[in-house]
Amino acid sequence: MFACSAKRGIDFCSQCEEYPCDELKQFQSAMPHRIELWANLERVKSVGYRQWLGEIRKHYTCPQCRTVNSTYNLKCRKCGAEPSCGYVSRHREAIVQYLKNRRGE
Repeated sequence: MFACSAKRGIDFCSQCEEYPCDELKQFQSAMPHRIELWANLERVKSVGYRQWLGEIRKHYTCPQCRTVNSTYNLKCRKCGAEPSCGYVSRHREAIVQYLKNRRGE
């Protein structure tokens, strides 16, 4: 998508006339860390990427120890708190199912 946006002279897919295209829809549906892609792109569009970045960091920060975690850290990688962050709290079921499928369970 980086090459596509560069070719079109835009910074984010949400600025494109073809948004959301089939390629972006397929990309979004492939993995749980992309569940909020549409909302994130709209937020970037409305407040700018700098403010969005500050906001999104909070989504991935442990409420107990303030460590930034991955979508796939169900427990905080530093203190072990569950859930590891707000994103995991909201999407735990989809993340767990994805991880099971990856392991072939």
